[in-house]
Amino acid sequence: MDGGHHGHAGHDMGGAVDGLPMADRADDRDGLRLDQLHVPLGPGLADWPAGLILRLTLQGDVVQQAGVEPLVPTSPHPPFWNDPWLRAAAGQRVTRGDAARRLCAAHLDSLGRFFAVAGWADTAARARHVRDRALTGADTAELSTLVRPLIRKAERSRALRWLTAGLGPLPAEHARHLGITGPALRADGDAHSRMLGWLDAIGRSTASCGDSDPLDEAEAVGPRGKIDGPAPPSQALLDALPSLLEGTEFACARIIIASLDPDLDELAHVPAAGAAHG
Repeated sequence: MDGGHHGHAGHDMGGAVDGLPMADRADDRDGLRLDQLHVPLGPGLADWPAGLILRLTLQGDVVQQAGVEPLVPTSPHPPFWNDPWLRAAAGQRVTRGDAARRLCAAHLDSLGRFFAVAGWADTAARARHVRDRALTGADTAELSTLVRPLIRKAERSRALRWLTAGLGPLPAEHARHLGITGPALRADGDAHSRMLGWLDAIGRSTASCGDSDPLDEAEAVGPRGKIDGPAPPSQALLDALPSLLEGTEFACARIIIASLDPDLDELAHVPAAGAAHG
């Protein structure tokens, strides 16, 4: 961090050996001199937000710096998970049940990634199965039967709480300052709190999948937040990532990312009100 270079096996740590970059050194949180490693993550990792690239600077197992490089997709289609609310905003008739079903499936999709990176492969597979049933038209009774044990298991698990509690704390005041408007704002807490927020939303939306009342175009709140704001809701989630990751252990980084689960498809679709931000 002080810009100096120190010899290592006869080589300058900030230079190159046969054209290969070497690590720098700097003081870590314990006052030791450790190599700084520059590690890119994404965009093709399993259980990873599609299109996201993170560039991390590590010392030992601690993230010292984090940079976000989204690969914004080019597609003529609107973001899949926001479709009901976008169609309602365009004046089409969309039922509240349609929106609830899409919300339920979106949060189950996010939970599939969250459970997978936490090492809960079987529960991740179960979440994805229920997501698929929601998308293919399962009725409220079937969905309720499927989600109830999933919610109960995740809420009661001490192991999952131990693994995820305290990671990526995001107080509501700071989330609001960043422009976050969705579940991460309401959770007002850490990765475990954000997971609990998804579970609660799944339980409530499952019960509403049969609602035939029209969706009010003013209810423009998709799975990740308000879709009619000056920027896509996932942009604010990406903006939050560096400060949440810096200072954390590398093994925890993916859990924090999964607990926010930004959808980069949103970045390719900027509402008219936010066109200046595009």
